Amino acid sequence: METVAEKLTIITKNLPRPIRDLGVSLLDEKCYTKLIEQLDFSDIKCVKLALSKGLGIAIVVGGSIVKVPQIAVILRTQDSTGLSLPSYVLETLSYLITLFYSYRNSFPFSTYGENFFLGIQDIVVSILTIVYGYSPNPSRRTGDTGLLTAFFVASISTLYSLSLESLAYLQFATLPLSLFSKLPQITANHQAKSTGQLSTFAVVSQILGCVARLFTTSTEVGDPVVQAGFALALILNLIIGIQMVMYWGNVPPVHKKVKVEEKEKVPPAPLEPVDETLTQDYFLSNGRQRRSRPMQRVDHAEGSNRKWERKVD
Repeated sequence: METVAEKLTIITKNLPRPIRDLGVSLLDEKCYTKLIEQLDFSDIKCVKLALSKGLGIAIVVGGSIVKVPQIAVILRTQDSTGLSLPSYVLETLSYLITLFYSYRNSFPFSTYGENFFLGIQDIVVSILTIVYGYSPNPSRRTGDTGLLTAFFVASISTLYSLSLESLAYLQFATLPLSLFSKLPQITANHQAKSTGQLSTFAVVSQILGCVARLFTTSTEVGDPVVQAGFALALILNLIIGIQMVMYWGNVPPVHKKVKVEEKEKVPPAPLEPVDETLTQDYFLSNGRQRRSRPMQRVDHAEGSNRKWERKVD
């Protein structure tokens, strides 16, 4: 009598050709045969490779949406309070350098693909940070937005044209870039005792992504510079995560000021009741005051429209 495993292997050995080719391209012929066709999980190296590939694909998919909640928060509130523009600009440069360095070294896309999506999303967040609150002057906001966009376009063009050797030196620069990209945000959070409009989902996702990336790069790439970058990013993201817990529910100082002003705003005093026995004073051209008495109703002949008259002293 056939066991469940034997029945399943009949299916896995006869998977459609496109599915098999995809599996072999991800794992390699040996690991695909052992893990998929034979359902043999005794080879630890193949198991680690399959786990790394699965995590890598999940990170790439997650990276395509990880900053979307942050973008949605800014657009919904039309407020970028608590977000550090230098942090996002430096972080974007770090993502772009890692993206081009990994691509030029022909690393598997599953080990770096999220940098492409994160770089695009960070560019959007950086521009929105200027549009919603970086400067109260509309013309300055427009000018700064144009300059920042030109800066990102020039950076991408430069990285694309650099040699592999130059990109390797720049990859070393991602370590201080990661450090300095998070320090302004950490400092701003500490000074405000609030994380402002930072998205909890984005911060938690970055922490989990860095943990997974340390595993995938050590399994598939083995580049110590890349691993060091993810290790440093993990530490810095953990600090921001701790700040979110510490300052949870705290309102940024700007918002506090607005709320205090609204709270202390004194409502207008109610109008005093008018004494109907008094009438308005009239002044003659020579300044002499003439006070009128209350109006009294006077009966007139039937059909007359005049029912009131004023007696003057």
